[in-house]
Amino acid sequence: MNFIKRGNKETKPKTKKLKVYKINTHKKAVIALWILLIASFCFAVYKNFTAINIKTVHETKVIDKEIVDTHKIENFVKNFAQDYYTWQPSQDSIDSRNEAIKKYLTEELQTLNADTIRRDIPTSSAVQNVEIWSVKQDGEKQFQVIFTVDQLILDGQNKENVSSAYEVKVYVDGSGNMVIVKNPTICSIPSKSSYEPKAKEDNGTVDADITGQINGFLKTFFKLYPTATEKELSYYVKDNALKPIGKDYMFAELLNPIYTKKGNQIEVTVSVKYLDQQTKATQISQFNLILEKDINWMIVK
Repeated sequence: MNFIKRGNKETKPKTKKLKVYKINTHKKAVIALWILLIASFCFAVYKNFTAINIKTVHETKVIDKEIVDTHKIENFVKNFAQDYYTWQPSQDSIDSRNEAIKKYLTEELQTLNADTIRRDIPTSSAVQNVEIWSVKQDGEKQFQVIFTVDQLILDGQNKENVSSAYEVKVYVDGSGNMVIVKNPTICSIPSKSSYEPKAKEDNGTVDADITGQINGFLKTFFKLYPTATEKELSYYVKDNALKPIGKDYMFAELLNPIYTKKGNQIEVTVSVKYLDQQTKATQISQFNLILEKDINWMIVK
């Protein structure tokens, strides 16, 4: 520390005091902030204990469809087709036909059909068969019906079988009474599809020894199968996988057997050729079987 000499005396220099600022914890603003903080915390705790779990409920409205019994509609159309497509080349027959179809047609359609079969028509028609292909609801009380009719047409000495498809519409009132509101209109029916399922192929997972065993088992089984009782089948079939059929078939051969190994099971796809002793026709049945071997081979599915 340096001393300052003044005359003959040495004096100490004065030390300058630093100012200290104190925060006044009792000021109103600070108190208000503390109160707000405490209140927020208390409110959060309260909400945590009293919170209501809100779940979103998705309601699914199920509309029950009324099941409509279409048998009466089918019978109505079949009876109509029998009368409509049957005639003889005589005035009495034509008059009878016209009177008969009045039971099915609206007055407008009766007028429309008045001259469809003329007195001088050279042919006669007998209905051999009527087949209903579809009945679809077309409006609240109206149904679209597609049917085929097979006719035997006689023209002098000539006979011809004719098959045609038609569509009519039937109105059904609240009492269940019916009337045809659309005249038989030519249409088409489903024909053969060009779809061909993919043929199964032997993937070589079953060796020759196992193949020989299964061939022998299947030949023995299918010889017995047509006439076998439930007890006899139990030696070859597990859990009634195949049930007795009670037919007089004579086993001929296995056709195109394909074996695929899946774990401890063998999947079999095979056609079996039989001779039907009653009809004398050949009967070919196709089977998809699952085989397992415990002591002996068994059909499990």
